[in-house]
Amino acid sequence: MLAFYTLRARYFMTSSSTTKTFPSSLFQGEAPVIQLLSHLILKAQESRASDLHLEPLSNAVRVRIRVDGALHEVQSLSKKLQESLVSRLKIMSASMDIAEKRLPQEGRFQFQCGIHIFDIRISTIPTIYGESVVLRFLERSSLPLGLSELGLEPEDHCILKNLIAQPYGLLLVTGPTGSGKTTTLYSCLQELNHPNQKIITVEDPIEYQLPGVNQVQVEKEIGRTFSSVLRAMLRQASNKIMIGEIRDAETARIAINASLTGHLIFSSLHTNDAPSALMRLQNLGIPPYLIAGGLRAIIAQRLVRRLCSHCKAPTDFTKYEETILGLKERSLSMCHPMKASGCSECQETGFQGRLGIFEILTISDLLRQDIHEKKTSVHLREHMRHHGIKTLREDGLKKVFSGLTTLHEILTNTLQ
Repeated sequence: MLAFYTLRARYFMTSSSTTKTFPSSLFQGEAPVIQLLSHLILKAQESRASDLHLEPLSNAVRVRIRVDGALHEVQSLSKKLQESLVSRLKIMSASMDIAEKRLPQEGRFQFQCGIHIFDIRISTIPTIYGESVVLRFLERSSLPLGLSELGLEPEDHCILKNLIAQPYGLLLVTGPTGSGKTTTLYSCLQELNHPNQKIITVEDPIEYQLPGVNQVQVEKEIGRTFSSVLRAMLRQASNKIMIGEIRDAETARIAINASLTGHLIFSSLHTNDAPSALMRLQNLGIPPYLIAGGLRAIIAQRLVRRLCSHCKAPTDFTKYEETILGLKERSLSMCHPMKASGCSECQETGFQGRLGIFEILTISDLLRQDIHEKKTSVHLREHMRHHGIKTLREDGLKKVFSGLTTLHEILTNTLQ
């Protein structure tokens, strides 16, 4: 018998920013479903999961959680519960249509567990066996990491501190969804958050709440888009601006122009590496001379699992791995690789938490010339190698040699 947990849902109305609290007594007729849903969410929270997956199969509903970037199956539910769970989640998010099962939908609600309030984003997609649901957890009350906690190598830490100390320009953080871009952006803002600085952000969603920072939530339904808010922000006499993501040509143009008129702009792009971000901006229609003039640096990043400090154990590279890495005997003597063993502290996975791997491409005068000449990303990557700029894989290997993660984590997250 599952213990009863109170589920508090504050609905985000499409026509108003006011939230509503629904007491548990309202759900007495459906207590078993509420108990089950509360239990699943709470167990996911206890496991440090970033998201919860409810996936319909032919004869059951598979429940999986993602912990430190890896999916784990936790249980299988009766197929009879599928419709009730999906319907309840849609009801809790006022922006979702409970009768619509043929189209993908998105919504959100808040879940309170003790003193912690989680903003839960819901995404549904129709499959042949019913609607698949993903719940992503964002703890609003938690504070972002500091720059020193991101996993930057000492030299990269100094480079980034110098970059965010610049009076103006555009700093881009790139990578796929879930690569930690927002955490890096918030860490930069937290470093700059002083009483003599006015910082404004425009985000969708607001993942962390930063005291002293003016944070604006995008609301497309009422016309509060990235570009419209950004235009207004420029009239607010702000020193630093963060744009959650550059998604279209208009936002990119406003961001670049703002970086040329005395504002320090932070934003993100979905590209696989740093050179590709330059191509992406050009594809959005930004002239090369504006990119070269406004852009200060591009940071590409990934998240890899960190070895559990309680159970990691020394290991040696295999001959095959030595060949892949091109390691010589002298180099091997400087390496201290570790392997994942597994213990109760890490739930037998061998990993606990994640750390970032980075490549930082600063825009030098030579690189500006290449941008003006519309050089390809292949040429730009050769420029990085020629000038000794670490790639994602090279930064990752440093962390392998230091015993922070495994070679398998780096090889599966980066390209040669």
